[in-house]
Amino acid sequence: MSDVKKAVLAYSGGLDTSVILKWLQDTYQCEVVTFTADLGQGEELEPARQKALKFGIKPENIFIDDLREEFVRDFVFPMFRANTVYEGEYLLGTSIARPLIAKRQIEIARETGADAVSHGATGKGNDQVRFELGYYALMPGVKVIAPWREWDLLSREKLLAYAEKAGIPIEMKHKQGGSPYSMDANLLHISYEGRHLEDPAAEAEEDMWRWTVSPEAAPDAAEYVDLEFEKGDLVAINGTRMKAHELLAKLNELGGKHGIGRLDLVENRYVGMKSRGCYETPGGTILLKAHRAIESITLDREVAHLKDDLMPRYASVIYNGYWWSPERQAMQALIDNTQQTVNGWVRVKLYKGNVIVTGRDSQTDSLFDPTIATFEDDAGAYNQKDAHGFIRLNALRMRIAANAKSKRG
Repeated sequence: MSDVKKAVLAYSGGLDTSVILKWLQDTYQCEVVTFTADLGQGEELEPARQKALKFGIKPENIFIDDLREEFVRDFVFPMFRANTVYEGEYLLGTSIARPLIAKRQIEIARETGADAVSHGATGKGNDQVRFELGYYALMPGVKVIAPWREWDLLSREKLLAYAEKAGIPIEMKHKQGGSPYSMDANLLHISYEGRHLEDPAAEAEEDMWRWTVSPEAAPDAAEYVDLEFEKGDLVAINGTRMKAHELLAKLNELGGKHGIGRLDLVENRYVGMKSRGCYETPGGTILLKAHRAIESITLDREVAHLKDDLMPRYASVIYNGYWWSPERQAMQALIDNTQQTVNGWVRVKLYKGNVIVTGRDSQTDSLFDPTIATFEDDAGAYNQKDAHGFIRLNALRMRIAANAKSKRG
């Protein structure tokens, strides 16, 4: 008999977590609380409630929470203030969702008096680390149940067989048979892993993509979009102010229409292996480009360079699951401090997979001084003779080294 009395399961209603729900009931013989997070994945979540009821979950133990605004406002936007990119390409769409799910799961555990939490991340993946680091940071004594590290259902085919035996509905079987892609979606991105993609030499199938058209099929006419920022966060599109999650949803719509945001990546996982995934991040791709553009005109040079130096470390912290760590919070405080003057608009042109900056606000908090930068007569605003001493001083150490080398022969 297990000492676990009640467990909160991060429950999507899909194959993996439906199997886990039944497995928890059979193996731990505990009361199960299901938690389904609406992060804007674009799927109807009410079926998760019906499935949970079918497994005997009490109605008061079924939580389906709309976290879209909190997700974008308190997690996605703070991350984009740092222009965060992992390994030069990945916009961390999966990584940034996990700390919010962990946070709400722990809150529910406290509300319901649960003594354990459970997730559906595999023992090969990064998500197990991200979830559990969040759990322990927020509730140090919690019991964590990770079924993929306990059971023997270690392949998609075994899961399908278990589900069929347990009477669990199986959706999204591939039209050619076999297991479906492993997918994760939220307002920032949708990811695809497994099956056909496990051959890194094979091009992703066109019918796999859900949010974006191919650049070849995108409209032949470019579309111009104005994005307005306040303190580093997007607040309006084409003059219309919206909530944070509505802004990102609108950018996804615009980017998807123009074939923006597809990525085929072999990444270095935290657990030590290389893994291939394909991603669609149309809105995030536009947002990153526009945010860098407004920073280019509003941030001091050395502050901007400091942020660029810090960004890979910040990206790794998020990728590796340390959102709730003191180092992430310290870096966030510094980054947020730099954003006080990151205000104004940016105009981008969307065209066949490309985001092209065509203009930026030169008034609000701009550090661009046309009287100094001009190639025409600056009327003495800039003394070009000053450059002589500046260059001589900066070359001094190299001149000394060269003289010493010549003396040595």
